[in-house]
Amino acid sequence: MKPFRKVTGPAAPLDRVDVDTDQIIPKQFLKRIEKSGYGDFLFFDWRYLDDGKPDPDFVLNREPFDQAPILLAGRNFGCGSSREHAAWALENFGIRAVVATSFADIFQSNCYQNGLLPVTLPEEQIRHLMERAEADPAYRVTIDLENNTISDGQGFETAFEVDPFRRNSLLEGLDDIDMTLRDLDSIMAFEDTREYR
Repeated sequence: MKPFRKVTGPAAPLDRVDVDTDQIIPKQFLKRIEKSGYGDFLFFDWRYLDDGKPDPDFVLNREPFDQAPILLAGRNFGCGSSREHAAWALENFGIRAVVATSFADIFQSNCYQNGLLPVTLPEEQIRHLMERAEADPAYRVTIDLENNTISDGQGFETAFEVDPFRRNSLLEGLDDIDMTLRDLDSIMAFEDTREYR
């Protein structure tokens, strides 16, 4: 898992609420078992027209948001099914952080497991970021996990909270398996002392 410390770039304003995982990555693309190759299908039904061409009105098809490492959204982002593919698709597209007013619990957990940072902010702050992003193509946002801040270099700065365990895992680039493997010697020593019947 790629460590997350600080990211700066355009923040794509997806001004929608209750974005479910079937919109993030539709079910017809869940036939793979790898974690890669999902970026092209992110928000497929919204990104593409019926003829297969990119919808020029969809935010991630417009410059500079087509290269945005930050996604801004409304409440209850990632609701619906528990598919981990949603986090994979966002990460494959190049998004490192999602900033929303609230997240579905399982989706939020899947983000942490895949190097994505889910940040919760009040609606008025997200609205401010969205309006600035839409108004100025050169607008950039910085999310600093080491200091737990979001800023824009133009007077906006706010702190956010992250569970300390999850924060440390992201900073070090460790998922649950990696965390377990750090204790492999102790686990093996314990297993060597067990009596199996």
